[in-house]
Amino acid sequence: MPSPETLNKRILLPLLASIVAITPLAIDLYLPAMLVIANDLQTTMPNVQISLSIYLAGYALGMLFFGPIADELGRRLLAKVGLALFGISSLALAFCTNIELFWSLRAVQAFTGAAATVVVPGIIRHIYRENTAKGMSYVSMIMMVAPLIAPTLGSLIMGISTWQVIFIALAAYSFAILALVQIHLIDIPIFKSRQRGLALFFNSYKTVFSRRSALADIASSMFASFAFFCFLTSVPYVYLDFFKVDEQLFGVLFAFNVLALMFGNFMNTRLVPRLGSRKLLFIGLGIGFVSGGALLLFSVLHLSLYFIVATIAPLMMSLGIVASNADSLILMQFEEKSGTATAVIGTLRFGSGALVGPILAFVHPQSAIPFSAMMFCALILILLVQLWHRKQYQTS
Repeated sequence: MPSPETLNKRILLPLLASIVAITPLAIDLYLPAMLVIANDLQTTMPNVQISLSIYLAGYALGMLFFGPIADELGRRLLAKVGLALFGISSLALAFCTNIELFWSLRAVQAFTGAAATVVVPGIIRHIYRENTAKGMSYVSMIMMVAPLIAPTLGSLIMGISTWQVIFIALAAYSFAILALVQIHLIDIPIFKSRQRGLALFFNSYKTVFSRRSALADIASSMFASFAFFCFLTSVPYVYLDFFKVDEQLFGVLFAFNVLALMFGNFMNTRLVPRLGSRKLLFIGLGIGFVSGGALLLFSVLHLSLYFIVATIAPLMMSLGIVASNADSLILMQFEEKSGTATAVIGTLRFGSGALVGPILAFVHPQSAIPFSAMMFCALILILLVQLWHRKQYQTS
């Protein structure tokens, strides 16, 4: 097995990012086709939108299931199985004729996709050791290209073909990545447990949640993800409906926010070897408090769109810094259970994201205030759990 020092990171890191990218591609690529899918399947737009929530729930369940399995079977095998099944289910989606089958296959697609993506953080931890946050940021930065281009790519496909081609393209992408995994993906040491069946799962998760020193970072990762999904869920309403921007400007503004998130991850790769993940997490949190507070204030004052955009960008950058460092601090504590730790991170991330839609639906937002307040509350919760951690463990 090659050592971390002899690995070709120029090949491996883009490959790992490409594996993780199947999730944002599966979420964002078909968004422009939702109305057409509803018409073709003779159903309503809300029924097609439900498929997005089904995907998030299926992915979270997949992470829970495959995390401990990754620790037992190895990452390379699980990545190949996950990519193959994701590709098959994506291909099957192109031949759906009713919404019930569409829902079922989206659940399968998400569940099997989790098998592939759950392996990535453990491999990064093996390669980067104490600089795990640097590797996580590199992969996140490369992976962010997917949500940056996916809606535009989906629109282009719809302009020249049908919605079925979107899912055929997803299948082709996963099979292409599978071929590269067969050639280039490494495996890392596994630490087999003596337990089997349900006992294996319960023991694996007990190991993670009983580590009190990791709880604050697990909560911080979850709250940062909640804030990100507040943006992702609310930004179409805020930009398109409330501020009445056209679709072209919406694409530019959305890309600007994603670029800010990428820039945060880029800064993290440069600074984490010198400052460490804990200190950078607090720096990111400080940036988030300033920009998040300004966003809430500008929303309350009903200032123009460009004040909102100017504060969302640094806020997204800060969330990238906080999430990358929180995730790396978690993984550094679980060499033998990195798959399970990744499952915990992913499940809480997408589970908290799934709560955003119902909360906003209950609130019935009439301005940018609700999503601004929710994002700022998430930052407050991150600060509280990190201060608790510092008091308990006196971490510098």
